[in-house]
Amino acid sequence: MPFQSYNRSVEYRQLHPLSVSDEAEAREIQLRLAGQVCRQDEVGAVELVAGVDISPIAPGRGRGAAVVMRYPSMELVEVAAAEAELTFPYIPGLLAFRELLPILSACSKLSASPQLLLVDGQGIAHPRRLGLASHLGLFLERPTIGCAKSRLMGTHRATGSAPGSTTPLKDGDEVIGSVVRTREGSGVLYVSIGHKVDLRAAVRWVLACCRGYRQPEPLRLAHLAATGQLGPRAPTPGHTTLF
Repeated sequence: MPFQSYNRSVEYRQLHPLSVSDEAEAREIQLRLAGQVCRQDEVGAVELVAGVDISPIAPGRGRGAAVVMRYPSMELVEVAAAEAELTFPYIPGLLAFRELLPILSACSKLSASPQLLLVDGQGIAHPRRLGLASHLGLFLERPTIGCAKSRLMGTHRATGSAPGSTTPLKDGDEVIGSVVRTREGSGVLYVSIGHKVDLRAAVRWVLACCRGYRQPEPLRLAHLAATGQLGPRAPTPGHTTLF
């Protein structure tokens, strides 16, 4: 599959047109791509970790955001955002076809190159095993983790109240994710494999990136950027990009 260039640094695989409008076609694409998701841990040394999120800003329009932070210090390195039309309807399970373009547009503005991305959305904890995190990981061909605030599917037992407590999220007998308590007194997160990571590593990375809030720090700041509360920021002078 040929790569397409956003700019001089960021590339993505053109897996399908970004202007899909038919629901049946979207589901067919998900079923086709799900088999390409890598569920093995291929995350190597991580110097930079990113969080990506999207927020509606007007009817039919959204702002995607990508925030890059240094690991493990969680020093803010770069913030990028991009606005785009949201042409696909809001349909649970098909959100990637609505949200992928603004997120990819934000990623295209990054100079820094994260080795790992945390995504505010589902990975394989999805009816067709291809949520936004997995979809994005396939496009960017790099490790991604789904870290959602709400459950799309699956069942689980109660999670302990202590930070770091986990319990499996299951679809029948299949474990599709992990319910993770990141902060006492706050809601849980639904963590799942996005691409090129296994579930144990995904949970470990989410917890390692938390700094006292419910969401890991890259996602917390990505939300602020997507909602316009955190402005763009270029890499610090002397920062070396890794593409």
